[in-house]
Amino acid sequence: MHAKAAEYRGGLAALSVNASLDEVLEQAERHDAAATGPGERAGALLAIAEACRRLGRVDRAERAWRASYRAAREAADRDAMAWALWSGGTLARQRGRYVLAHRLLSRAAAAAETGTDRVARGYALAGLAETGRVQGDFAGTLRLHEQLLAEARADGQPRHIVWALEGIAQIHRHDGDHDVALAMFTEACQIATDGDDQRGRAWALRGIADLTSLRGEVDEALALLAEAEGACRRMRLEAALAYNHKMRGNVLYRAGRYAEAERVYRDTVEEFTSISEPRGEALARLGLVKSRARRGAEPTAVERELGELHAHFTETGLHHAAEMTEAARRDLLP
Repeated sequence: MHAKAAEYRGGLAALSVNASLDEVLEQAERHDAAATGPGERAGALLAIAEACRRLGRVDRAERAWRASYRAAREAADRDAMAWALWSGGTLARQRGRYVLAHRLLSRAAAAAETGTDRVARGYALAGLAETGRVQGDFAGTLRLHEQLLAEARADGQPRHIVWALEGIAQIHRHDGDHDVALAMFTEACQIATDGDDQRGRAWALRGIADLTSLRGEVDEALALLAEAEGACRRMRLEAALAYNHKMRGNVLYRAGRYAEAERVYRDTVEEFTSISEPRGEALARLGLVKSRARRGAEPTAVERELGELHAHFTETGLHHAAEMTEAARRDLLP
């Protein structure tokens, strides 16, 4: 069973899920220039949008998914319209625009319901589930994650199986069910390995590293993150790489290596800023504040920064992150 990159469509369908994003962008641009009709353009522009999104070139990604949608609408291709809307919704989530993400992903699911591509429908629903999960709605999205996992297994979609397993594992990890979470991340890692899905494997390794760190196995956790980092760099997965580095900061912080953690978090804030990923940036800032506090930062400054982060998380609808900030305040301040 081999993973495919379902978002690479038409003449780009032969591209591997492990293809470098630079290669994807180059080929997609060539296909766009050579396209003879709106259907071909829709597929090429979708690949451009996805490559640019993952590279952090968000303005171009925004233009590309909208152009893909217009081309798909001109071609009266409901499946292509669904994929373009999915790309736009995923970009909106990445940029911290959660209301817009829900709206676009809901439209993607509706378009897919009237089309013929079950995978497009699955990706749209998965996008809705992930958007709810990152906002902290774990109970509400667990059922949808589990439904999508069952559908992915029935359809033989290994890449989607890996995604669903990782999402469910994240929910169990946040609920404190670490053994269950580790088993699911491990299964996801094995399926990704068997299907040669290096992207899914990198995310699974990050989850395993997190849980390994919670058991006090610091060196093993750092080694897992280093392995995942190599894959992220080879494929130019800028957002995945930044989240990998944020997890490295988490591992070092838990180990009491606060000076190292502070350096990692500071660099990671810059990484997230450069790719316009506000959720990751704010979470890295939280780690940075906590590290500084452990190293003796002025309590009034720590309280001010935590208050600013709490307000940001609350305003943007990141409820779980807001709770994390409150926990940090209780832990770090008298």
